[in-house]
Order: sequence, then structure tokens, then C-alpha cells
Amino acid sequence: MSPVIEQPATACLITDAPHPKTVSVTLRYDGADPLAIRIVFPPEVSLDDDDVVWAFARDLLESGLRLPSGEGDVQVWPCGRAQVVLEFHSPDGVAVVQLDTAPLRRFLDSSYAMVPVGQERHDIEVENELSKLLHRT
Repeated sequence: MSPVIEQPATACLITDAPHPKTVSVTLRYDGADPLAIRIVFPPEVSLDDDDVVWAFARDLLESGLRLPSGEGDVQVWPCGRAQVVLEFHSPDGVAVVQLDTAPLRRFLDSSYAMVPVGQERHDIEVENELSKLLHRT
């Protein structure tokens, strides 16, 4: 079983409402999928009362802490020195959330301690080769 890092964070949902809504989210990194990170939103912000999970490249979050990054479904950019904005596009619409940079940085640092940059593909290749060896009959 691969190690998993989970870290709580607070996200501010940016809408056209007069006051933004604050929700608790979970940042998740799974060593079995070392190129991706996930942000898990609670059922209260879902259209179907289920957790909403967005997965995207770890390096996208890293670069988005410094400069506008991403194309397509997920875009990330710094908002001042202490916050970052994530924009998620789906067939149901667009969600824009703002998070403090510090917890995201701590989360990324923990993920890099688990799987350093450049080792992501190596870990996948090793696991694939081990799987092949163990499942031979």
C-alpha cells in the first residue's frame, strides 16, 4: 500500500454572492499516483451531496504558487503574497477558490519529501515492473 499524505485546509469559494463561502477541504497526495495531487471538497458544495475531488498535476500547483499556470480544466495563479487562486472548469460550470499559500507550500513540501521531483516516473516504473514479476505464473 502506497503512503498517502492528507492535510486539511480552508478554501474560500469565490461566487457572485455578497460574501464568499469558506469551506474545509482536504489536500491529498498518494504515492501510488505521484504526478497528481487532489483537493477534496465537502458534500455541502456538491450538486449531488457527495465529495467533490479535483485531481491535477503536482507541478501545476507548484508553478501556480509563483505565476499564472495551467490551461484547460484547472488554472492556478498567485493572488498577492499570501494567497493562491484555483479555477476549476467542468461541464457543470466553473468553480473559483482561494486558499492561503502557506498550507499549500507545506503540503507540497511533504509530497516532495515522499517522492522527490524527478522520481515520480521512476517510482511508477519500479511498481509496474514489480507487479509484472509478482503476477507471473
